[in-house]
Amino acid sequence: MFKTLDRYIIRQFLGTFFFILVLIMAIAVVFDISEKTEDFAKTTASLREIVVDYYVNFIIYYSNLFSGLLIFIAVLLFTSRMAARSEVIAALTSGVSFPRFVQPYFIAATILTALSLYVNVFLLPHSNRTRLAFEKAHIWSTYKLEESNVLREIAPGSIVYFESVDMARRTGYRFSLEQWENGQLRSKLLSDRAVYDSVSGRWKVYDYMIRYLPPMPDGTASTDVMPPERIRQGAELDTVIPLKISDLGQRLAIAQALDRKEIAAFIRAEKARGGSKVAFYQVEEQQRMAYPFATYVFTLMGVGIASRKVRGGTGVHMVLGVLLCLLYIFTMKMTTVAATNSAFNPTLAVWIPNILFGIVGAVIYWKAPK
Repeated sequence: MFKTLDRYIIRQFLGTFFFILVLIMAIAVVFDISEKTEDFAKTTASLREIVVDYYVNFIIYYSNLFSGLLIFIAVLLFTSRMAARSEVIAALTSGVSFPRFVQPYFIAATILTALSLYVNVFLLPHSNRTRLAFEKAHIWSTYKLEESNVLREIAPGSIVYFESVDMARRTGYRFSLEQWENGQLRSKLLSDRAVYDSVSGRWKVYDYMIRYLPPMPDGTASTDVMPPERIRQGAELDTVIPLKISDLGQRLAIAQALDRKEIAAFIRAEKARGGSKVAFYQVEEQQRMAYPFATYVFTLMGVGIASRKVRGGTGVHMVLGVLLCLLYIFTMKMTTVAATNSAFNPTLAVWIPNILFGIVGAVIYWKAPK
């Protein structure tokens, strides 16, 4: 009997989940097509590119994004239906303990967690790379860098500054480049504007002035006579500095296209450069592990809520489930915003909702048999 019950619950769990997933993705694709009809009419992309490069990867991305919520709904629906037909009561009165009754739920949840981990870590970055490349080429408008007074340490002792940056023209205004050695400023390049050449990877500066400062002798006080400095001026100058235009800023969605090694390397580089978006990329890195494990949290809460036969049946269960989902999403948003804007630890920010609602799920599970 136990094996029959296990197979029945696992089949109902997975079957309901994938049915809801296909239904929701079909609706999402229809809405997205209606929203982007004008963009597709203007684009030079072929039908194959739209279907294969964009919509196949669109479905992979949003299926993974909504999987936790859809798992919760699936558990609520089929468990509530079992409770309404008194199947849960029949299983428990036949000698099956509640922990034993819940066991096949977690077998199915483990299958979905493993699938989600694989998608998050291995499949999704490459899928997103293709999807985002299509959006960049055919849908997105030109990216604008909202940040002003951009300061980056591009190498030890090398600091660049832009008062403002026009990403469309690949041009930075009020540009300066400082070279420091042993705590002393050795040279400073000042320019009205600097233009990035994406082919050569060089920055060309216009109307520039370079001040060369000789090193201060040891023991020289700031009030002593300074060694003479040299000044060089000109109309144009090509510079070779380890800085690409994308290093100054890019759409945050690009983080979704980085695999494990790439995002770890990017975070290290951003920390070294003093980038302002480090926390966002750290949150993205942690979410790839935290979201799959939310499957267990949603399964625990779902089976605890829906296994009780109550007046109102599935409707009551769905209302309670939706409220808990909204609270989970709200908590996740609050903690991730705190991480990206208030220096809150990104790892804690991502895992706190799972921990909190895991505790809620455990309380609901403990009370369910009673």
